[in-house]
Amino acid sequence: MRRLVWFVFVFLAIGVGIYPILYFVVGERVGLLTAKSTAVLENQIWWVAFYIHISFGAFALLTGWSQFSKKIRAKNIQLHRVLGKIYLISILFAGTAGLYLALHANGGWIAQVGFSGMALSWLTTSILAYLAILKLNIEHHRIWMIRSYSLAFAAVTLRLWLPFFDIALGMGFDDSYTIISWLSWVPNLFVAQYFINRKS
Repeated sequence: MRRLVWFVFVFLAIGVGIYPILYFVVGERVGLLTAKSTAVLENQIWWVAFYIHISFGAFALLTGWSQFSKKIRAKNIQLHRVLGKIYLISILFAGTAGLYLALHANGGWIAQVGFSGMALSWLTTSILAYLAILKLNIEHHRIWMIRSYSLAFAAVTLRLWLPFFDIALGMGFDDSYTIISWLSWVPNLFVAQYFINRKS
């Protein structure tokens, strides 16, 4: 059962991690961009922030899952450290860009506050993880990295919730997006805390 959960976890992380390639190939005809207003799509700063966010967010998803692999840490600690640095640098760019994008989120101020909270939480947990390892506090570093990656994984949970609200509940995009702006990341932190408490 544990192997199955790990496989699904890695599969979703990699799958959503490579998903942004579609935006570079297809452009504004795919994904969440189809719901954006003309005013947003004509904003060049928004486009720069968007591509920074999806590119570095992808790097974070694709490198972050490996940080929890005991085999990788045991066999090649140097690789673990390199991937960890890539992950943290990616969050610095993706989280900062995400904070700007949150101000233009569909769903009004509730969604904007929700996504802003996610971006700030992602940056904060990642910074605390970095500060902990600088002090060689491995346990605190592990705890904050679990929380950090649970927020990175919001990219996955958001895409799992969207079709559920659309197909199963028949809810309009803006209404569902407002709920998902919180649902995509707050429960992730509770799940992260569960694993932290269990390991402790």
